[in-house]
Amino acid sequence: MRYDKAEFKSAYGTFSQLPESDLPEIAFAGRSNVGKSSLLNKLFMRKSLARVSSVPGKTVTINFYDVDGVNFVDLPGYGYAKVAKTEKQRWAEMMEGYFNSNRNIKLVVQLVDMRHPPTKDDIMMMEFLQQTGYEFIVVMTKSDKLKKKKEYTERLENSKKEMSFVPPDRIIPFSAENGEGLETVKKFIEQYIGG
Repeated sequence: MRYDKAEFKSAYGTFSQLPESDLPEIAFAGRSNVGKSSLLNKLFMRKSLARVSSVPGKTVTINFYDVDGVNFVDLPGYGYAKVAKTEKQRWAEMMEGYFNSNRNIKLVVQLVDMRHPPTKDDIMMMEFLQQTGYEFIVVMTKSDKLKKKKEYTERLENSKKEMSFVPPDRIIPFSAENGEGLETVKKFIEQYIGG
């Protein structure tokens, strides 16, 4: 799969604007500021095709990227407290609409910050994916920020307990800095799109 062929396609602010799901889709979900844009840019081998923001809650649209005939879908980040109620409502409607509309979703890449236990929102999202039968992997971002080997190993072991309902081989430490886990993420993506 040619990740370097990635192109920004379109952004949608409400569910009703979403086009028909004609291509296989890989969806990227996670809370605000978890590093979705950094993961996408690493996959695309670009510096800033997906916009990286230092301000949490910045991705308020569903962004589509065409990657060699597959839609990579960057979903808006959840769990940012300073967002207005109306904005949270719009977000919930978008997400619900996206997942409940018979789209051709092959895999959901769920991101959590490796430095911390998964949040209540993270667990809720994963339980939703499990209950609705979506295939998903958990990418634990910012693994390079755990400088000490002991700290890294402890967080990895604890994560497997905290997310005991996720098969351990689907919990992948990832770093946008040094590329740890990138090939494993690609392997799962290609497995599910059959390429």
